[in-house]
Amino acid sequence: MCKKVFIAATGQHNGKTTTSLSLLHLARKKYDRVGFIKPFGPKRTSYLGHFVDIDAALIAHVYGMEDQLELMSPVVLDSYTTRDVLEGKVDPQKYLEKICYAADKLEKQCDFLIIEGAGHTGVGSVMGLNNAQLAQQLEAPVLLVAGGGVGNVIDAIHLNLALFRETGADVRMIFPNKLIKSKRESTLKYLQLAFKNTAIQVVGGFNFSPILANPTLKYLSELLCLELQGDNEQASRIVHHVQTGAASTQRLVELLQESTLVIVPSSRVEVLVTLSTLYPLPEFKNKIAGLVINGVVPLAEIVQRIIDKEKIPYMRTAGTTAENYMKIQDNVAKIGIDDQEKITLIQQLAESELDFELIDSLF
Repeated sequence: MCKKVFIAATGQHNGKTTTSLSLLHLARKKYDRVGFIKPFGPKRTSYLGHFVDIDAALIAHVYGMEDQLELMSPVVLDSYTTRDVLEGKVDPQKYLEKICYAADKLEKQCDFLIIEGAGHTGVGSVMGLNNAQLAQQLEAPVLLVAGGGVGNVIDAIHLNLALFRETGADVRMIFPNKLIKSKRESTLKYLQLAFKNTAIQVVGGFNFSPILANPTLKYLSELLCLELQGDNEQASRIVHHVQTGAASTQRLVELLQESTLVIVPSSRVEVLVTLSTLYPLPEFKNKIAGLVINGVVPLAEIVQRIIDKEKIPYMRTAGTTAENYMKIQDNVAKIGIDDQEKITLIQQLAESELDFELIDSLF
């Protein structure tokens, strides 16, 4: 009989995919046949000739599950899917049938199956395929990933639990994630007190990690829709800080922190030349991740030659400093296929920070 776990969350970017990667890594040490399915995929990508959800592509790539790829992502949204459903052009029941067929096939092939939801619990409601409805339909007990705080996290959990109760889905575990290390014990204590009169167990997830939370240069180039130029071997480098090039050159250099991306106008020639020249030096290689060069002013030929010579990673845009800074700050990095450093760290942390035997026993 296949053991199933439905990974849901109280909101986007709480760590569903990180949780899936972790549990799959640990389950493969115990079970011979482990599978994954993202029933409802809101983020479409092309992988090995198939249109699938990006999380299904990631899991297939990391764990060599490409032969199950079509079953792993049975329903992927197009830009027009929601409108077609609302206008009655498409019957959402057909999507549910595809999901149930794929899940049934995987259950027969697997001893342990991770089912990963999309967004918060209500995502997919427009099609009658939200997380609570799918968990109930697939008869899969739920692990609910939450944030790492107390008051607002409890509020969010109760808001999401209402939908699960409405459908009759079985929520067995609350999984607080991105916990502040110094507050981990007290946070878990109060969350456990908040749900002590329920059958739901509170089990601690990962501590907050800047490496997991912060984006790579490649991710930012895709986010900003800009080509990453210069040293492309640095594409997987993780950016820990973002700094604008508004200060004087000397002050800007003094403010550099570990792996800083500097957003600087093309008119700030002295800043561009200085950072490019400092980039290869050992004492600055760790501090300077790269540049976002913005503005309509063309780069002088000599400045471009210096940038190219030193191979500092950079992106060029006509947008403003404020636009690029806000777009980066408002975004939360999602793990991609090429983020090997993050994937390896997740697997290592899973072995040291997660109690898989406890999690497994509750499902």
